[in-house]
Amino acid sequence: MSTALTFRELPYARESLATVLATTGAIGEGGVVANSVVITDATLFYPHGGGQPGDQGVFITADGRTLKVLDTRKGDNGQVHHLLDPAHGLEAGQSVTQQIDWERRYAHMRMHTALHLLSVIVPHGVTGGSIGAERGRLDFDLGEASFDKDELSERLNALIAADYPVTSEWISEAELDAHPELVKTMSVAPPRDAGAIRMVRIGDVDYQPCGGTHVASTAEIGPIQVASIKNRGARNRRFTLVWDETAEEQA
Repeated sequence: MSTALTFRELPYARESLATVLATTGAIGEGGVVANSVVITDATLFYPHGGGQPGDQGVFITADGRTLKVLDTRKGDNGQVHHLLDPAHGLEAGQSVTQQIDWERRYAHMRMHTALHLLSVIVPHGVTGGSIGAERGRLDFDLGEASFDKDELSERLNALIAADYPVTSEWISEAELDAHPELVKTMSVAPPRDAGAIRMVRIGDVDYQPCGGTHVASTAEIGPIQVASIKNRGARNRRFTLVWDETAEEQA
């Protein structure tokens, strides 16, 4: 049985009930059990993928125990693996209350949406990326093109301040294949879910495949800046974003 992705339709939900479907041991180095995989029928926890880290948080049992979720990963057959300490004591059929680390998740949502906007003002193929709570990056195949980080920061914050709505929808694989220009990533294919592709739209400025979590409006991102642009090979350049704490303090 697959895991229903509650976070996909309810990205702002912080707590939800779920039922344990199965638990398995995960073997670490030297054959030692490093953690245990807990699979539930539904999850608020985003599993690592697309450059976005897996969610952390806790499971609260019916008898009041609080169990830390160390990481979340994708499993086989549409299942989501929650990684817990092997002494969790959970069994199939038990109910748990899932609580995500909201502060960390919300920072990921803000940064993820900011990176989508970065791909708007740097219109080149994306060769890699990573999302963090304090910083994020995209690598671009720039060729001979060059950009000024201060100018980019100004343009990026203008898009953020424009308060564009951020929404998602589904299209068929055939529709995406007919419009390959919608795919900005050069090395990673967009996730395909039973013949459908999840698209994320930011107002009228961006539209691309994405399976991650985002804020509902660009204004939620807050002030941000391009901290650096570094060479990563003959053509690749790495653009790193960080929160503009000075602007936040003045607001």
